[in-house]
Amino acid sequence: MSAVAKKKESASADASSFAKSQLRALVERIERLEEEKKALADDIREVYGEAKANGFDTKALRAVVRMRGQEPAERQEFEAIVELYRDALGIGGN
Repeated sequence: MSAVAKKKESASADASSFAKSQLRALVERIERLEEEKKALADDIREVYGEAKANGFDTKALRAVVRMRGQEPAERQEFEAIVELYRDALGIGGN
């Protein structure tokens, strides 16, 4: 094997090793974030449980939380569509 071929092979092995190392680091970061996400989901579930124990309707609470996360225009559009559907189906409302 020539010196040039050996250099190319060595560079290829280094690149492969780097890619594997980078991939492993990415997977480990994702795994840590997934663990954090699960812990946060557990915490949120506990807060909803506390709300329920204090007499709050958790379904309505979830809707309010979702609505607060929307932009005002997006929320108004959604509410208008719901009102249109309610009117079309003859469901009482506002």
